[in-house]
Amino acid sequence: MLRRHALTLLSAALLGIANPAAAQLQASPPASMTAPLPIPVTDALRAAAIPEDAMSVLVLRGDKTVLSHLADHPLHPASTMKLVTTLIALEQLGPVFRGRTEMRTTGEVKGDMLHGDLVLRGGADVDLSTETLTTMLRALRYQSIRTIAGNLVVDRTLFNPARADIGVPPFDEAPEAYYNAIPDALFVNRNMLQLDIRSTPRPDGKPATRVRVAMQPELDGVTVETDMKLIDADCATWENGWKIPEAVPRAGGGIKVVLHGTFPKNCVASNSINVIDRQEYVARLVRRLWKTLGGTITGTAVEGATPPGARLLAEHVSRPLPEVVRDINKPSDNTLARLLFLSLGALESDPVLGSRPQPAASATSATAPTTLARSEAVVRAWMRTHGIDDTGFVVENGSGLSRIESITPIQMAGLLQAGLRSNWAPEFQASMPIAAVDGTMRRRLHDSPAASRARLKTGTLSNAVALAGYVPDADGRQCVLVAFVNSDRVGNGRGRAVLDALVDWVARLDGTPAAVPAVTNPAP
Repeated sequence: MLRRHALTLLSAALLGIANPAAAQLQASPPASMTAPLPIPVTDALRAAAIPEDAMSVLVLRGDKTVLSHLADHPLHPASTMKLVTTLIALEQLGPVFRGRTEMRTTGEVKGDMLHGDLVLRGGADVDLSTETLTTMLRALRYQSIRTIAGNLVVDRTLFNPARADIGVPPFDEAPEAYYNAIPDALFVNRNMLQLDIRSTPRPDGKPATRVRVAMQPELDGVTVETDMKLIDADCATWENGWKIPEAVPRAGGGIKVVLHGTFPKNCVASNSINVIDRQEYVARLVRRLWKTLGGTITGTAVEGATPPGARLLAEHVSRPLPEVVRDINKPSDNTLARLLFLSLGALESDPVLGSRPQPAASATSATAPTTLARSEAVVRAWMRTHGIDDTGFVVENGSGLSRIESITPIQMAGLLQAGLRSNWAPEFQASMPIAAVDGTMRRRLHDSPAASRARLKTGTLSNAVALAGYVPDADGRQCVLVAFVNSDRVGNGRGRAVLDALVDWVARLDGTPAAVPAVTNPAP
C-alpha cells in the first residue's frame, strides 16, 4: 500500500568505465543519445534487473554537460514534479503571497443577533484549522454577535470546479489517506480526523479487552466507534490490520465513523483519515465551535458564492509562501502541492493583502476554463519564457501523485538552472530535503560525500522513483542532477539504490574535465 512515486565526457578512469569511443564524442550530442552510465549505477541497475533504457539522466555543471542518458525521454517524475509547482509559485506569486479566509455578511447586527447569513469564504489558506476558525468566530463574539439568524454559506468558488473531489475515484486502495485528499479553496484541517487508537491496560491493571479510540476535532453530531479485534502482533506493524473506515448516517442526522480491522494488544497509535464529506465537516465543525463559544445558528449550511457588497467580519491569512513551499518539498506533501498548483491559476500576488483572485478565476460556468487549465497555462508560459521547450511535458495536478504526469530531464534541469538564477533561489533551495539530514532524504546517503551537502527532491510511486536537485561535486562546484527510473522493479529500495549510486558518483567527481554546452535551451 502506498500509504506512507548524456553523454559523459570525463576520462575513463574518472568515470569508472571503459569507453574508447568517448574521445570521439566531443561535440554536444543529441539529447536522445544513450551514453554509458557510471559503473556504480549500472551495477545497481543490474542488481535490480532494471534495464538501462528505463532510466533517464542529466547532470550539468554550470552550462556544461557532465552526463546525459536518454535526457530527452519524458518519464514519470513522481514527486519531483513538486519542484515545478513550488519554483514557479515563488516566481509568479512572490514570497509575500499568503492565502486567506474571510467571514463576511450582508446582514445587519442588532443587539446580539446577526440578521442574515454568515459567509465563510475560502481563499486557498493552507493553515485553515480548528484553531484559526475558533479565533475568527471569537472575533464575532467580540462584536457582540451571539445568534446568527441565517445560514452558514460556504464559499469555495475561488476554484473552478468548486468541488473537484466529487465523483473522482481515489488514486489507490487507501481513499481515506491524507495524500489522497483533493483540496478545495476552503480546506479546513485538510478535511482530516485525527484518531488516537489505544489498547493499553485498564486503570485496574488488567489487559485491555477492546480498542479505545478518540477523535479530533470534535464535530457536531459525529461520533467514532470501532469493531477492531485485538490480536497478538507487533505494535510497529499495526497498519497491517487496518481496513478502510466508513462514515455511517445515524437516525436524527448524526454520523458514526466506524473503524474496521485488527489492532495489536497493548498498543498506542495515531492516524488521520478523510471519511466525512467536506461540506458536512465544515458545517459541523463551525456549529460545534460556535456552540462552545455560547452562540447559536438558526439556519443550515449551504454552498454558495459571497454576495456582492458583503462586508468583512473576520479574517485569517496563512504563513508566507516560502514557509509553505518548505512544508511541501521537505516531507513531499501532495495535498499542499495540489492546493498551491490550483492557486497559480486562481490567485495573484498582492503586496498589501498577500493574494487576490484573478478576474476570471472564480467563474464557475460551464464555459469558464477550469482552474487546473489556468494553472497549466501559467506553468507552460513560465517555461517558455525561460527558454524551456515544453514538448512532451504533461502536468495533471502539480504534485506528482498522478499516472499521466511526465517531464524530461532536460526540462527539469532547465527549471533547476532557472532556480539558481531566481531572485528566490535561497527560499527554493531551503525547501529541498538535505541528504542524510532531513525531509524525505534523512535516511539516505549517510556514508556519501553528498551527506549534508546535496539538496534533492525525491519521488516515489509503485513504478517510478526520481531525484532532482543540486549536488556539489568534490571541488564544491554546484551540479544540477535529474534522474528518473520508471520500472515495475523499483520497489523494495531497488530503484532508490540506483539513484543513490548516481548521487554518490556525482558528489565524488573532481578535476576539471572537458565538457560541452548543456543540452538545455539557454534562457533568453
